[in-house]
Amino acid sequence: MKRILLIYAAVFSLSATTLRAQDAATKRIIEMGQTDNQVMNHLDVLSNRIGGRVIGSNAYDNAADWVASQFNDWGMEVEIQEAGTLPVGFNRGPWFGKLLGDKSMPLHFVTPSYTSGTKGVQRGHVVNEPLTQGEFDQLKGKLNGAWVLINGTNSGWPVDRSAAGDSLRKQVISENNETGKKNGIIMRDNWANGTKNQPIALRSDVPCLFYREMIDAGVLGFIQSSEVPMRALYDRTIMTDSTFTFDNLPTVCDIKLNEHQFNEIKQMVKERQDILLEFDIRNHFRPGPVKYHNVIGKIEGTEFPDEYVLASGHLDAFDVATGGVDCGSGLSSVIEAARMVSQSGAKPKRTMLFIAFAGEEFGLLGAQAWVKANPDKLDKIANLFNRDGGPLPPVSITVPKAMYADFVSICEPINQVNPDYTFEVIEGGPFNQPKRLGGTDASVFAMQGVPTLSLTERDIKGYDFNYGEIWHTERDTYTKSIPEYQEQAATVIAIVTLGVANLDHQLSRKGLYKK
Repeated sequence: MKRILLIYAAVFSLSATTLRAQDAATKRIIEMGQTDNQVMNHLDVLSNRIGGRVIGSNAYDNAADWVASQFNDWGMEVEIQEAGTLPVGFNRGPWFGKLLGDKSMPLHFVTPSYTSGTKGVQRGHVVNEPLTQGEFDQLKGKLNGAWVLINGTNSGWPVDRSAAGDSLRKQVISENNETGKKNGIIMRDNWANGTKNQPIALRSDVPCLFYREMIDAGVLGFIQSSEVPMRALYDRTIMTDSTFTFDNLPTVCDIKLNEHQFNEIKQMVKERQDILLEFDIRNHFRPGPVKYHNVIGKIEGTEFPDEYVLASGHLDAFDVATGGVDCGSGLSSVIEAARMVSQSGAKPKRTMLFIAFAGEEFGLLGAQAWVKANPDKLDKIANLFNRDGGPLPPVSITVPKAMYADFVSICEPINQVNPDYTFEVIEGGPFNQPKRLGGTDASVFAMQGVPTLSLTERDIKGYDFNYGEIWHTERDTYTKSIPEYQEQAATVIAIVTLGVANLDHQLSRKGLYKK
């Protein structure tokens, strides 16, 4: 009996020591969050020193190397996981444009990634795109050396260069040709009979109808109207068309121009004014294949090394801006959480993985690669905490009943971080399990039944943050992130992920997803 009591006392003493160590680690995280928070320094490196990080670019490779070096410096195990390959790469340089003449003005525009730049400084006249074969034949001699104003409003994508796009344009041209014949009859009847019947409108909902023909005629590039702020995505044929190679790249510019300038120039063309536009667009391609990688920082668990807690953000960002919000605000918070946990003296019971995913913007590619490579881990993941919604502070988390008591205990220290930010655990669920890929990397995991409970965020101090204004636009910069919100988010992520990692049991998935 005495020996049993001694063993119990020893185990209790060890457990108490471990508990005190974990409490001390959480306290240290709170102290770092309050006095030594590095989240904005990480964001500065990602968005200002490195910049836009589209996969396939040297900037993305530089960012992956930097994140890996940070994890390594903090004593974490580092894995560089190959997530995929692109047939060519892309680097963006500066871009400039101006209207020449009496109404000279600088032009405000963007171009999607993986589209052509100019061949140095190029200057040319301007024409409106033709909508029928007759209009094209009348204009074809003037297309050489011209900038062409095309119909439609920019949605971020360039002109569709795919076979499906060619087929749709051919169909619309045929319809417009028939409409043109009918309009000829209407015009002749009006002349003969003195009537004023209106012509039938030609279809203009599909832009750049004579795309291939105008390129063959020698146009300098295409210009489309864009709402402000301007959105710029990428040429999707790089992922879907096997002919997208270094020897078969897009050859003319695809320019998205400020709608106010576009309308002014279009009116000048309508009035047949002689105007010139000048552009210098430095879009450059890299010979492929070009690999892209996930970066994983690992803190191995002391008691349950084969159970996992994940925190993630995506490393890639569109290069028309600098990715300061999407997903710089998410990833920098995760990186800082990793630093806080690794430097706090914590010895988590479960393995903690901090992941910078690749290619989220090109179709959640990095997350899909990780799930495909780690099927044995999916049932052992307590939760994936993915941050990809902007630089707002976490204010709550909604969890199933079976997890509620655990999260109340885990999240209790959050309210010690900053009195301006209170945090609440809410009971909810079960939740809909996605059947197809969604808008963030979390959906890849949720489809496999992995818990992806997320921290609810809110602009509680009223900084008038508008994610729609920034999402994939020229305004996605460092200055759009909110430092105090970012600092709170990084600290909360560190506390919550460590708390989940230190539970003496795995989180229950009961009541997580609807059956």
